[in-house]
Amino acid sequence: MFMPWVQMLLFLSLLFPAWVESEIRHYNFTVVLKNTTRLCSTKPIVTVNGKFPGPTLYAREDDNVLVNVVNHVKHNVTIHWHGVRQLRTGWYDGPAYITQCPIQPGQNYLYNFTLTDQRGTLLWHAHISWLRSTMHGAIVILPKKGVPYPFPKPDKQEIIILGEWWKADTEAVINEATKTGLAPNVSDAHTINGYPGPVSICSSEGAYTLHVENHKTYLLRVINAALNDELFFKIAGHDLTVVEVDAAYVKPFKTDTLFLGPGQTTTALLTADRGIGKYLIAISPFMDTVVAVDTVTGMGYLRYNNTHPLIPTTMTSIPPVNATSLTSVFAQSLRSLNSKEYPAKVPLTVDHSLLFTFGVGINPCATCFNGSKAVAAINNVTFDMPTTAILEAHYYGIKGVFTDDFPGKPLIPFDYTRTTTPSNLQTMNGTRVYRLAYNSTVELVIQGNSILAPESHPAHLHGFNFFAVGRGLGNYNPEKDRKKFNLVDPVERNTISVPTAGWTAIRFRADNPGVWFFHCHLEVHTTWGLKMAFLVENGESPNESLPPPPSDLPQC
Repeated sequence: MFMPWVQMLLFLSLLFPAWVESEIRHYNFTVVLKNTTRLCSTKPIVTVNGKFPGPTLYAREDDNVLVNVVNHVKHNVTIHWHGVRQLRTGWYDGPAYITQCPIQPGQNYLYNFTLTDQRGTLLWHAHISWLRSTMHGAIVILPKKGVPYPFPKPDKQEIIILGEWWKADTEAVINEATKTGLAPNVSDAHTINGYPGPVSICSSEGAYTLHVENHKTYLLRVINAALNDELFFKIAGHDLTVVEVDAAYVKPFKTDTLFLGPGQTTTALLTADRGIGKYLIAISPFMDTVVAVDTVTGMGYLRYNNTHPLIPTTMTSIPPVNATSLTSVFAQSLRSLNSKEYPAKVPLTVDHSLLFTFGVGINPCATCFNGSKAVAAINNVTFDMPTTAILEAHYYGIKGVFTDDFPGKPLIPFDYTRTTTPSNLQTMNGTRVYRLAYNSTVELVIQGNSILAPESHPAHLHGFNFFAVGRGLGNYNPEKDRKKFNLVDPVERNTISVPTAGWTAIRFRADNPGVWFFHCHLEVHTTWGLKMAFLVENGESPNESLPPPPSDLPQC
């Protein structure tokens, strides 16, 4: 005899209260062009729902999210839900030709994923070519109903998205760079929620304003959606208390400057305690090497209610562009909360000990300027993008799309951070993945190299959170450096900055079957080939295996 549905719901709520509390969140994302004016110049940009930045996706932990994406522009598109674990839902992760073929003009795709064991701030963005320059937005994952924050409850919340703006069409920028083999032009300005603020080339430019009330506390969800620039974030006269990064709680600490690489998020508490006034909000780039960077400071304002319109702005000092020590202090201040409710589940044993070198090189190119082109590589392998999605090739056993022989360490070890340039700057090419057994543990040391120029690299791993157990300058020394690893409360992230001419060590458990992209989140380096993928095999049970693809999966 079947129970009436009301009784069934009551019965399930007693057995599985969290299951009943979770909801299905529906969103419609329509990709359209929108004429937009910035820096006293107008151009059409690719947007979602005509908004720049795009709409915010709100949900709670354990909610099921359904996003129907319809493509009404001439470009192929995909959307990546940056930082979402995608447990057994790799078909919806979004990187073009890795987990799916693109959504072609006039087509649509329904992304379907659950926000399991995550709460905090993430972002979504296009994951094909350079479309994410304007096609991005916030993901806000609230705690389960009835579950408090592990920090004082704020009075209000605010989303602050940092970005870059080119006066030219960014697709034309990268296409021209690819054609010539040279580095692409840097951006013309930095933006806060889509606005650069007043800059020298356009003094009438609009600016973002954060309106606050005295004695109130604000939770600022800060997101770096820039393509190529690591950024500092400051508010004049105010300290910030960092409480979460990349949707993982941290031990609170106070600072006057945030540091975020592209793809990283930082959530911080701001107490409005100045009574009255107008204060500068400034974002500025970090670059501690010889690489060209957009040095224009993006500006906005924090304004207290009832402040006179003509009151002068309280200014703040801008960090030097090469403020390496500031980035190091910020990185070293981040520690997982590691509480009973939110433990840091750091793998203490290691099945795969990997060393990946990040760097750039020069390869021959008959049609390029000077007969050569700039490339980038991991372990000297420049990734070739396939024309069939790797996840499909893996699932269906399609041959010839990829190989599973990605080197777990440099084939020829050398002095990675030496300042002299080697005679051979060429890299190998291939569509190569590294295979991992289900539930195996990985220690990955990401070593920056100094070939041509050392540089800070924000490395992003799809499909997993990892623990940043160590970092240092120079060449990684396993005998010496491993003894200093933090295996108690290392910060948990999905994107981590590798210091210039230095290294970062991460650990994670491969508990998510599928194909997971790993790459530098500087879009110029991704374009040049600084990327690879991990292939995680199925476990023994259906709950440890990749399910079949959805019926509406886009075709190449």
